[in-house]
Amino acid sequence: MSKWPMVKLSEIASICAGQGAPQGEDNYSNEGLPFIRAGHLIDLIGGVSESSLPKINEKVARKYNLKIQPKDTIVFAKSGMSCMKGYVHQLRNDCYVVSHLACIYPKKIHAGYLRRYFEVYRPNRLIKDEAYPSILLSDISNMLVPLPPLEEQKRIAAVLDKVQSLIDLRKKQIAEMDMLVKAKFIEMFGDIRNSRIYPYVPIKSIATVISGGTPSRDIFDYWNGDIRWVKTTELQNCIIEDTEEKITHAGLDNSSAKICPPSTILIAMYGQGKTRGMTALLQTECATNQACACILPSDSHNSIYLWHYLMLCYEDLRSKAKGGNQPNLNVEIIKNYTVLLPPIKMQNDFAAFVEQVDKSKLAKQKALEQMETLYKALMQQVFS
Repeated sequence: MSKWPMVKLSEIASICAGQGAPQGEDNYSNEGLPFIRAGHLIDLIGGVSESSLPKINEKVARKYNLKIQPKDTIVFAKSGMSCMKGYVHQLRNDCYVVSHLACIYPKKIHAGYLRRYFEVYRPNRLIKDEAYPSILLSDISNMLVPLPPLEEQKRIAAVLDKVQSLIDLRKKQIAEMDMLVKAKFIEMFGDIRNSRIYPYVPIKSIATVISGGTPSRDIFDYWNGDIRWVKTTELQNCIIEDTEEKITHAGLDNSSAKICPPSTILIAMYGQGKTRGMTALLQTECATNQACACILPSDSHNSIYLWHYLMLCYEDLRSKAKGGNQPNLNVEIIKNYTVLLPPIKMQNDFAAFVEQVDKSKLAKQKALEQMETLYKALMQQVFS
């Protein structure tokens, strides 16, 4: 229970909806104030500048009687599927806002503190029917907010902002390391699909390619064993050390699943959204489902080199899929996919470089996880 008084949001903030979006591209320009739609929220919370959004000038705003939502207003989706996401953004500048968004302007509460509150108590908690998602302004108004003294609110917001900035910095450093590996690859081997230096060979000429299988879900004895079993949703261009599900030896024996050794490269042959073409590298023995193509290790290639090459070929590999409404890859496509094959010494040199980068990346990843744990603990301490 909070040590501070709980106050209705309507007592400390003004609450309203945005307004209808003017129709027609001629109403938008590079001048005026940004017009924020529900679809912009994910980009805005990811750091995209409001100034990069389409703008509405004063003349158009007067024509449609648009109201400016001031800087520090908290906005989130209140209707449509967007409100299921729970994205929350604090305006960095004065903006116009679409009618699908709720606008919470802090009056007797610090804006940064209020935004953090909504990160713990996501507004999508107020959705009553997920089949027709919407959030009533009256329900938003009745939300209870712990209200410490203003100076304490500012202190809390400043501490959380500091931790968040450190988290963002670590994420940036990790992303830069990924870019460093890509840059090193291109420096060593040149253009990934149009090299004139080294030959291209089909994967089947340097490795065995197999797929897995799924034991029957109806037989309890096939599941919750000690054999790691990979699904395509776990293929996130990552190293796999453990899996969400495990199967038994009976499940393995009575299905098409096969155990793959460490250093096997996995490719998602089909799946929702961006899944097709995603990869992983096994750090330990695992079985897989039938949607994974498994490139087994061999003396003809370095698995780390080949894995990074295939990650760089993501879009090209996806384009090889066949089928109508839902194009898929298959084992034959993977077997015949051509890859750049430099001398094994160069592959090994690249793998050694990746190993050094990964050591530094792992240290930063651990620091990131510690900061994220601290951030969550602070948020719970303040708002629970």
